[in-house]
Amino acid sequence: MKHGKKYEAVHAKVDRLKEYGAIEAIEFLKANKTAKFDETVEIAVNLGVDARKSDQSVRGAAVLPHGLGKNVRVLAFAAGDKEAEAKEAGVDYVGGDDLAQKIQGGWLEFDAVVATPDMMKVVGKLGKILGTRGLMPNPKVGTVTMDIGKAVRELKKGKVEFKIEKAGILHAALGKLSFDSVKILENAKAFMEAVNKAKPAAAKGQYIKRVTLTSTMGQGLKINQNDLK
Repeated sequence: MKHGKKYEAVHAKVDRLKEYGAIEAIEFLKANKTAKFDETVEIAVNLGVDARKSDQSVRGAAVLPHGLGKNVRVLAFAAGDKEAEAKEAGVDYVGGDDLAQKIQGGWLEFDAVVATPDMMKVVGKLGKILGTRGLMPNPKVGTVTMDIGKAVRELKKGKVEFKIEKAGILHAALGKLSFDSVKILENAKAFMEAVNKAKPAAAKGQYIKRVTLTSTMGQGLKINQNDLK
């Protein structure tokens, strides 16, 4: 794959053998950004588990203290008092069969979905649509819950879900490159805390093998894990 001159110039500055300090890496990404838009800071975590085995699957969610730097449009499947609770929490869309029919008709103007347990019979019909887009509510990450207000508030604030890929890697966004460096670091620490809590009992040996920070158009920098504790 051929890259542009700007990319190659930044690539040449990276020490591939070095473990960068977290703030040092963030400052590097800021100083060497090449995109004209506000890039997203991303984290990749290589785990020492066998993702093919169900008892070593890693899945969870983290609430980032400083959010993602974007408006998250939340849709809630709820009725009665829970519908009112979702509205009070700032939900963008709330309903039941009416919303399901809109989604089945091709409407997808939302970024996250939550539901009360009793509404999953409605949501279940949307599995093929929501599941392929990573939007299906799941009790394991707190998006199927009776505490619908809390779920909405967390998503609006900046809650990110993570799920291990076949290669044993987790990916997540940590906010925008324009954020203060300390805020990006605090978001990264919150994410890593959630990853550690999600460690499966069947995992043996070194759980977190490598952590990398990058930005949308930036370089991947290996991070000293002690900085993220």
